Amino acid sequence: MLIDYADKELSQKYQLMAQTIIPRPIAWIVTQNEDGSFNIAPFSYFMGLSSQPPTMVVSIGHKKDGSEKDTLRNLRKRKKCTICMVDEAHLEAMHYSSKELQANRSEATLFDIETKEIVEDFPPMVADTPVAFFCELYKEIELEGSKTIPLIVEIKSQFINDAIVTDKEKLTIEYAPVARVGKSYALLGKKITPPAIP
Repeated sequence: MLIDYADKELSQKYQLMAQTIIPRPIAWIVTQNEDGSFNIAPFSYFMGLSSQPPTMVVSIGHKKDGSEKDTLRNLRKRKKCTICMVDEAHLEAMHYSSKELQANRSEATLFDIETKEIVEDFPPMVADTPVAFFCELYKEIELEGSKTIPLIVEIKSQFINDAIVTDKEKLTIEYAPVARVGKSYALLGKKITPPAIP
């Protein structure tokens, strides 16, 4: 079956991509609202981009009414965010926090998501998450004709929970983050070690 994207509606393109570009990492992005409260929103259209400079890219759409998502508006204004990887213990709260809220309502309060400030001048991280990245907005990319805005963020510092570090000298980390697979979530399954290259 060969599918021509020119013949497909936007929802069909999304459905095809979401089911086949898998697994996609999913994480909370924490930003600060205008009133000083914090927005905590999950995103699965993001990935590592480069190690030099250390950057990630996240694609942010718009709300159903066409207005900017709070994360996009906050990043454009304050230029900083904290990206928290999600593990199974936080799966339910993360899923609930995907609900579209008014800007003056905080997911942290509504869904009882505990936060913890550890890096000065950056939004707090979600408490007890395995990994968090403290990032600054590096560049915004324009996709002509699209309401999706890719943002490149630069990692300034990173938190790693000591419980998932298996070797501090080699910085070896072992954990099971939540990923998005189509409309469902998944944990990393069996790992396969490739043979040595001759």
